[in-house]
Amino acid sequence: MNLDEIGYRDTGRKKMSSESNSSGDNSIEMIKRGENRSTETDTRGGWKGRMDFILTCIGYAVGLGNIWRFPYLCYKSGGGAFFIPYFIFLLLCGYPLFFMEASYGQFSSLSPITTWRMSPLFKGVGVGMVMVSGLVCVYYNVIVAWTLYYLFMSFRAVLPWSSCGNDWNTENCVDGSERVVINSTLSNYTVSTMSNISSHIITANGSLTLGSAKTSPSEEYWENHVLELSGGIEEAGIIRWPLLLCLILAWFFVFLCLFKGVKVLGKVMHFAAPFPYLVLLVLLIRGVTLPGAMEGIKFYVFPKWEKLGEFQVWGDAALQIFYSVGMGWGGIVTMASYNKFSNNIYRDALIVPIINCGTSIFAGFVIFSVLGFMAHQTGSSIEEVVSQGPGLTFVAYPAAVAKLPISPLWAVLFFLMLFTIGVDSQFGMVETCITAFLDTFPKTLRKRRVLVSAIACIIECLLGLPLITQGGIYVLQIIDWYCASFSLMLISLTEVLVIAHVYKTERFMADIEFMIGFKPHAIWIYLWKYVTPAVIVFIWLFSVITLGPVTYDGRSYPQWAIVFGWCLGVSSVLPIPGLIIFQILQERGSLRQRITKLMKPSEEWGPSVQEDRDRYFKHLALQKRTDLTALHIEEDGETEKHMFLPSSEKDSIPV
Repeated sequence: MNLDEIGYRDTGRKKMSSESNSSGDNSIEMIKRGENRSTETDTRGGWKGRMDFILTCIGYAVGLGNIWRFPYLCYKSGGGAFFIPYFIFLLLCGYPLFFMEASYGQFSSLSPITTWRMSPLFKGVGVGMVMVSGLVCVYYNVIVAWTLYYLFMSFRAVLPWSSCGNDWNTENCVDGSERVVINSTLSNYTVSTMSNISSHIITANGSLTLGSAKTSPSEEYWENHVLELSGGIEEAGIIRWPLLLCLILAWFFVFLCLFKGVKVLGKVMHFAAPFPYLVLLVLLIRGVTLPGAMEGIKFYVFPKWEKLGEFQVWGDAALQIFYSVGMGWGGIVTMASYNKFSNNIYRDALIVPIINCGTSIFAGFVIFSVLGFMAHQTGSSIEEVVSQGPGLTFVAYPAAVAKLPISPLWAVLFFLMLFTIGVDSQFGMVETCITAFLDTFPKTLRKRRVLVSAIACIIECLLGLPLITQGGIYVLQIIDWYCASFSLMLISLTEVLVIAHVYKTERFMADIEFMIGFKPHAIWIYLWKYVTPAVIVFIWLFSVITLGPVTYDGRSYPQWAIVFGWCLGVSSVLPIPGLIIFQILQERGSLRQRITKLMKPSEEWGPSVQEDRDRYFKHLALQKRTDLTALHIEEDGETEKHMFLPSSEKDSIPV
């Protein structure tokens, strides 16, 4: 392997040793130019402890989709049999991408945009990540605002969605005292909603009906009172003022946790990350003691092996892994960039994804134990009460909770858990956007973090106003349907291909070894080069094939709304080719020279802490000299040397 393969330009092979020595000296001088660069890392801050990073990553990756998407998907796709493709794609796609993003984030201590000094030609990948996170932040906090509203309404002696006879109820309302039959087609809801980092595409179909005319109190409360749902996207209606107050409160809470950076965020996550697990455990204990709970759990986990032969099941498993682990959003890169340079990121990258997947499975037991109880109470089958997305969290599950003794207590716990899970993921996405601006303009903005955080939260809050009108959920549907689907796959595919084949996996593995002190198994090289890109292409094709035009509640959208959605989706991908063209035009030389230069790491690339940076460039200089010596020996026909020294020799490098 020559120097071009690890990212630094060489003057070419020289037959004369004097020319080679001269070339080597010049190249070493070029490498040393980056040694004394001012990094301003001291003002950037970092985690106070290792658990801060792990807990924040868990909170970021574990989102609403773990609660309202995975359980439904598991039951629909073969119960326990679904775990097989789910964990296969975790190994082939989830782990490699998480480890890759966490590694180069920690190595550079930079945001998703500035870290692309490793290959400046593809800076648009980082810009696309930040744009996706920024767009999703807009509507994700609207969902958090919904949970806040339900949380406040739960502090009542009688839950407002537990019975008919309220101002918002219609003559079609049927309360729990009557036998409610849930339409097995679940055709009254079609809501696609993202969770985090995250993030997770949901298609919710949930309706409580009697025959084809009657509706449940929880459904009417959701549609007629909370949303005051209009007839379509053309009817925006007025702003729902209670939801506006909840949205402002949600953004204020985000600001309080982020305006001082990760020092405060890390402390907050020591409570915010474990708390949902405590609530889930309490809800599970209560759930399994209810009549009918075991039937619901059996329905959830009982394997249907014949489902493994269906293409849809494998596609759903791959898609769920891709969204639930949180790759391609920039959040993993951002969180890892605040680690100490020598932190064992390899260990952390193995812990977080498996906890995330375990949470999804655990949440399924909580959800299906209560749905089993609801089916028992109403005399319905599990298929008739099961739902997902908002149909689960704002209609079906609240309806089930309303039938429990001391129902307000369980409602408070449930919506407090949803709020905590949602806002944890929101922290990661908003911090990604803030850090991107601070690292891009460090001299101007880094000392003004409070102001930048306030402006970011205010702008995102204002952008969310159309989503809390009476027709807001139709707008939310468009943003989610197109913004967090095919674009994420294309960003992640470009990311892994550039690092594997432009920056080179050999160079990347050497950087990781230098950072953590040992070399990970060589299987990661093959995964990054071949397997993971192929899996991403499969996920992308599956996503595009199954995407279809946006709909809500069976209603088609006008053409202008579909065009608007596609524009939003494409907007986060356009920076990749756009910045490639822009940067080529800014460079000098022939087209080939420009592209070649921009594909190589810039002189600013490397560790940000000066001490680590000095060691790194001395390490590269020694590797350079070793490679030149190997070239001379190879030209004499004696032997061929490897570019990188063994770990035992590397330890003897003077610092």
